[in-house]
Amino acid sequence: MLIPSAGKWQVDEDKLTFILLSGASLDAAEDDTLTPERLSGLPMIGDVNLFLKGAPDEDDFEVEVEIMIAEPAYRRRGIAQTALQLLLSYATDPASPSPLPVPKDRLVARIGDKNAPSIRLFEKLGFAITKRVPVFDEVELRYAGTNKAPWISGTVKTLNV
Repeated sequence: MLIPSAGKWQVDEDKLTFILLSGASLDAAEDDTLTPERLSGLPMIGDVNLFLKGAPDEDDFEVEVEIMIAEPAYRRRGIAQTALQLLLSYATDPASPSPLPVPKDRLVARIGDKNAPSIRLFEKLGFAITKRVPVFDEVELRYAGTNKAPWISGTVKTLNV
């Protein structure tokens, strides 16, 4: 489940952050209406971010994509892949609000060069290594359109808090 983070995100035009909550404690038999009370009972397990760098009309404009699953028990379960697909679908959808949508060819991820699982994850999503930066022990991946299937999308629900 993706929830926008509180505070500055609402007015920040160069960052989009969603907090990842575990939906595991949601009872499938219950009504799926999102309420502040229901959400407050779900454990926070990480976040997914977009950082817009520069102006969209500039040649060096880029959108850095980041994911963190902080809770080890939730890693290697497909949550990061699903969260990234939902974020990337939303961010590149022509119907998304300003400052979105962003062009796919401006998407970039920077990952520690020893973090093979994260590198593989971004490669599955259509990114390819374009640069190695030894001084930071990282690789840079850019969207190359090499994914075998389109990113999944979801339904945007507004929660009145």
